[in-house]
Amino acid sequence: MPDASQLPFAALILGLGLAAGVILAGGLRMTGLADRIADRTGLGEALVGGALLGAATSLSGVVVSLSAALDGRASLAFSNSVGGIAAQTAFLALADLLWRRANLEHAAAELANLFQSALLLLLLALPVLAYGGPDISVFAVHPVSLLLPVLYALGLIGTHRSRQAPMWQPVKTAETREDADEEDASDTTPTSRLFLTFGLLMAVMGLAGYAIAQLAGELADRTGVSASLVGALLTAVLTSLPELVTTLAAVRRGALQLALGGIIGGNTFDTLFLTLSDIGYRDGSLYHAIGRGDLFWLGTGLAMTGVLLLGQLYRQKDGPAGIGLESVAILGIYAGAVALQAVAG
Repeated sequence: MPDASQLPFAALILGLGLAAGVILAGGLRMTGLADRIADRTGLGEALVGGALLGAATSLSGVVVSLSAALDGRASLAFSNSVGGIAAQTAFLALADLLWRRANLEHAAAELANLFQSALLLLLLALPVLAYGGPDISVFAVHPVSLLLPVLYALGLIGTHRSRQAPMWQPVKTAETREDADEEDASDTTPTSRLFLTFGLLMAVMGLAGYAIAQLAGELADRTGVSASLVGALLTAVLTSLPELVTTLAAVRRGALQLALGGIIGGNTFDTLFLTLSDIGYRDGSLYHAIGRGDLFWLGTGLAMTGVLLLGQLYRQKDGPAGIGLESVAILGIYAGAVALQAVAG
């Protein structure tokens, strides 16, 4: 792409819009593919949503954080990751509004999603420890960054095992939507072709993410807006659009475990942005180059995930305005965080 510093301001905004459109369209196409892959492979909506769809729709965000880190923009790289987690969790509350039959967290009861929510809380706690601990690194990479992918991989194994041989089962009610195999018998598309199409969409979305990173960085430089604010409220939201689209589309299809698993799994995968960003950031530990504003969004993500986990455990059937109290709380936390960050600048 052309040098962003040479583009007029209007071109920066247009470029961001076009890249967001590419990400939006790719995410929508991925939802149907992921649902078919879940049925075809027998892995289930929660696991495919959490691992495959969650990782794929997060690819553009990965590219943004890594590109920002390579350019020495530690705050943008960090806040893009944790800000995306907060935004995507808020999307679940919007999806709850779409599913009018019952509270989404009640209807999509699934042990795998509970397991991944708890895993996400653990993964988000590690950067807090790194931020508050001594400034240590190995080849300019903090040990926490090396630990994150190990725990993520172990978490995926644990998620799969909890689904195959669950030690806990959610109580089934009339509103519970089970993960049923709904594959169309007339669909003769080879499974390999489904995966190939999925991979091509990932590549296109990755390129769009790179464009967003370059354009957003230049936008922050020209406007003087803090990198933390740009990362948490601009790049994070733009690169999280696939999660919004795939979540709403999955709910409309009745694939509730895929919707919930896609958000939680995508958030879990997003913690790996920090590992890649720390590797790309060559001036020492990423966690000691960020500011209080970045840590604020990390705390916001922790609070919202905690509320989501409690909502899945409590499983309220109905709530105000047709959504669960946890969705109201999640939207309230996010709106409050946005307001506070905007005031702080």
